[in-house]
Amino acid sequence: MSIVDKALATQLKNIEAKTHKSIEELVEEVVSLGELKHKQKVDHLKVSLSIGYGDANTLVHYAKKVKEDKEPSTNSVNDPLDNLYINKKAHLRPIHELLDAKLESFGGYEIAPKKTYISYRRKKQFCMIGPATNSRVELGLNIPSLPDDERLIPQPKGKMCHFIIRLTSPSDVDDILIDFIQQAYNASG
Repeated sequence: MSIVDKALATQLKNIEAKTHKSIEELVEEVVSLGELKHKQKVDHLKVSLSIGYGDANTLVHYAKKVKEDKEPSTNSVNDPLDNLYINKKAHLRPIHELLDAKLESFGGYEIAPKKTYISYRRKKQFCMIGPATNSRVELGLNIPSLPDDERLIPQPKGKMCHFIIRLTSPSDVDDILIDFIQQAYNASG
């Protein structure tokens, strides 16, 4: 448990002691306030529970998190590709899915969804994949050198990846490309 989590747990216990209500009852009270704005909920709790702003604010944030954790997500947290490949970029998703399927055979790695791409890492990032425009996916490779290939676009020093490859269709994903990703994977840890 991090120091922040410990502090939150302590604050919630103190709120329970001050209000003589369990945390479940307090969360239910916040949830029962419905669609009020955050500040309105805080102001209501300050009056109804006779607690200060800090405790009321923490309680509203905590109740929101509990409620979100219980509700099934409409934003498919399980599939980060849903957030990247929408509207005009939806037709590019099969490229990313094919790359993901090939990556699964490499072994262990973690994914870190970002706003506009997915980062793939072991000890360090080895590649990133995401829609660069409405017409192409960019594959970034984090490896200092690869055999010459006309698809490899070297990136200036200081960029997040050493090479970029532009992909416009699943047929662009060939054995040579997968070998490049495998080399980056092997070099990352």
